[in-house]
Amino acid sequence: MNAFARRDGFVVAAMLGIPLLIDVVFIWGPALASVGLSFTKWTGVGGVQLQSCDSLPSVPGIPQPGCLNGVRNYEQAFTTYPDFWPAVRHNIIWLLVFACFATPLGMLFAVVIDRGIRGSRIYQSILFLPVMLSLALIGIIWELIYSPNFGLVNSLLGRTGDDNLIDWLGDPSLNLWALLVEASWRQAGYVMILYLAGLKAVDPALREAALVDGASAWQTFWRVVFPAMRPINIVVMVVTVIESLRAFDLVYITSGGNPLKGLELLSVAVTQNIVGETQRIGFGSTLGVILLAISLIPITIFLHQAFRREESPR
Repeated sequence: MNAFARRDGFVVAAMLGIPLLIDVVFIWGPALASVGLSFTKWTGVGGVQLQSCDSLPSVPGIPQPGCLNGVRNYEQAFTTYPDFWPAVRHNIIWLLVFACFATPLGMLFAVVIDRGIRGSRIYQSILFLPVMLSLALIGIIWELIYSPNFGLVNSLLGRTGDDNLIDWLGDPSLNLWALLVEASWRQAGYVMILYLAGLKAVDPALREAALVDGASAWQTFWRVVFPAMRPINIVVMVVTVIESLRAFDLVYITSGGNPLKGLELLSVAVTQNIVGETQRIGFGSTLGVILLAISLIPITIFLHQAFRREESPR
């Protein structure tokens, strides 16, 4: 019996310890390292010296060795870095479009398919197809659709001539909205699957009771079904925030790795500073920490409110 108990303890410790170790090494470790590096002036060459950058000699043309830079990286990000505020604004727009358009559209798809219409399996597969495709492939597909000379959109609009064509991805006033259509095409299918799972988990007795009480289909959904899907609503909210703030692939493919005016995003700025020509890893880490903080604020507030309502006496 003791041997069996010890063996069970070893199995449980392994099942909990190994995933926890992987999580610490590959997620929390780099995250905490980024927070530390955000207070340094490090280019990735050599080590980080635990002394102020002011105390080290600065030679023109020679990168200063890794040193402690205090909060100057944050000051530079908020005051002098030209791409920061446009990137924040574009990330907020991305989040609003996801929250106000892609998520309601995905929920609508889920409700319609859940009603058991003819061919629902086919519609579900078609709408879920963009989620199965890589973002790189989605970017290539939509590049062909948005092509100025022979793309589908301009062909339908009759704007394929040299004097009247529309450059959807090259025009700074249009390219962000064009990419948001691509991203929403995929996000709506993702949200649809999440809400389909939530709708299947709702107790049918709740709907039957609402119908007996004379509630309409609209009233049944918003007053009975939707509140019963609170766990799914929390998941969808978290996914929406994360997907909107980590947007990178479509922008990188569209711009060919080079920044385009109108497509500034925080994730792109992080990548450009960490793996770009300058390799300002300290400053890139600062932008990454800011992005992490921005993503955690709405998620924390929403989860706090949701769990507080759930724990409050009815």
